Order: sequence, then C-alpha cells, then structure tokens
Amino acid sequence: MAMGKWLLYAGLALSLLALCFLTVAVSSDHWYETDARRYKERCRAFSNRRTDPGFIYIPSHSLPLREPRPLMMRERRELFGASAADECKRRYNSTTVGLWSKCYRLGFDRNIEELIKKGTIERCSYIKYFYTSSTLVRKDISYNITKTIQQDDWHALHLRRMTAAFMGMALSIILFGWTIGLLGCCWDQGLMHYVAGLLFLMGGTFCIIALCTCVAGINFELSRYPRYLFSLPDDISHGYGWSMFSAWCGLGLTLIAGFFCTLAPSIQPPPPPSRTPYSKSRMENGTVC
Repeated sequence: MAMGKWLLYAGLALSLLALCFLTVAVSSDHWYETDARRYKERCRAFSNRRTDPGFIYIPSHSLPLREPRPLMMRERRELFGASAADECKRRYNSTTVGLWSKCYRLGFDRNIEELIKKGTIERCSYIKYFYTSSTLVRKDISYNITKTIQQDDWHALHLRRMTAAFMGMALSIILFGWTIGLLGCCWDQGLMHYVAGLLFLMGGTFCIIALCTCVAGINFELSRYPRYLFSLPDDISHGYGWSMFSAWCGLGLTLIAGFFCTLAPSIQPPPPPSRTPYSKSRMENGTVC
C-alpha cells in the first residue's frame, strides 16, 4: 500500500518538474546557438590585406615545397565558386534561435550591440509560421534553383509548424494528466492514476516527435541547396543550447512519471468490500429469514 502511494506521489512530482522544464524550454530562445567570432576575425583580416599595386597575395597552402594535404571545406569553396570574399559578404552573426524568435548574442560583437542600443536594429526578430515568398529573383541564380529554394522554404516551414504544434500538445496533455492524477489522489481512484500515467506517456511521445522534427529542421536548414547560400563557414561554431537540454530533461522525467503512475495501481491492493450493519437475508425452506 505504501509503495504504490510513494510511486504515485513520485510520478506526480516528476510530471510537475517535467512540465516546468518543458515550459522553460518553450519560452526560451536557446535551442540552437552560433558563434561567429572567429569568422569575424577572419573577415576583418581579409579586408585588411594589402591592396597596393604590384602586391600579389599567395595563400600559405599554395607555397611550394610543402607536403600535400587534403583540401579543407573553405578551400573547396574557393575552388568551386564561393571564395572567402563571398563568405564575408554574407555577414554572419552570433545568434540564438528558439521556437518563437531569433536573437543576437550579447557580448559577442560590439558593433551589433551599439546598433541595438541606438535602436537601429532589434535584438530579436520573430520567427514566421506562415509562408512568405522572401526569395528575391537574382541574376546569378537560375529559375530552377529559385524554385528549389521556394520549395525548401515550404518544407522548413512545415517542420517548424510540426515542432511547435507537437510541443504545445505535449504540454497540454502532461498538464491534463497531472490534473487527473491529482484528482485521483483526492478521491483514491486507481483508474484515474492509470489514466494519468497513460497521458504522461502520450505527452512524452508527442515531445519526442517535437524534438525530432526540431533537429530535422535544423539539419535541413544547414544542408539546403545551393550550399554557398545556406551552409555555414567552417570557422563558425554552432550547436544546441541549454533550451534543447531542458526539453530533453523534461521528456525523460515525463516518461519516468508515466511509468510510475501506471505501475502504482497494480501495486496497491484492492479496497476492502464495504460491510453493511444489517445481516443479509437468506432463504430457508422457501421462506425468507
């Protein structure tokens, strides 16, 4: 009896903690982070190269009498169309991306911070969940590539919508399951505890789908075609932030809470039958005694 109660209380406490983790993850903007400080330094050094007449710039890897080595990604871009100057024209910045907004990271670029203080630019911009044809017709891009970019915009939009929708459904189901479990504790109903556990498992399933679509959307954005427009340079470090870690912690706690709440009713013994103060009548020789 005590073991089942402890499992039930632990499941409800873990589900409430998981709800807090998921709420923090959804409301924060640190799902994916980029650090462009090394890229800024390289472009600054590239722009400060000597341009006086008669000076010929020779990269260090092109000097003779050096052992051959495999080409780096940046060198392959220089050979196949995207030079270092083209990369520096795109002006990458250190940003954090969440479900609802994309923000500049503070303390990474003084120029960006000064523009934010002056009000020239906004620190955060909202992520759109509706389609807008933002692809401009460029002379250096063919019509087929333009149509490919527009189709990829649609796919990226659907992945963002799936992530937000399933994460919202996961939060709603976990909150509803916690309410059912709390009412079951008040009324001492084992069936309600079992239903609460199933709701926690369902919410965890939706959370898994949301996180998988989020990761798929990020990988899709980095692998879009043409690569020289959408891929990141090698000297920009990028990865998942603490919001993604918080979401995964919430997922794990939700699944554990669902396991505890579904296991608790099977451990608790059935309630004893209610006894009435009156003796039950019985039949003897056709008469009621």
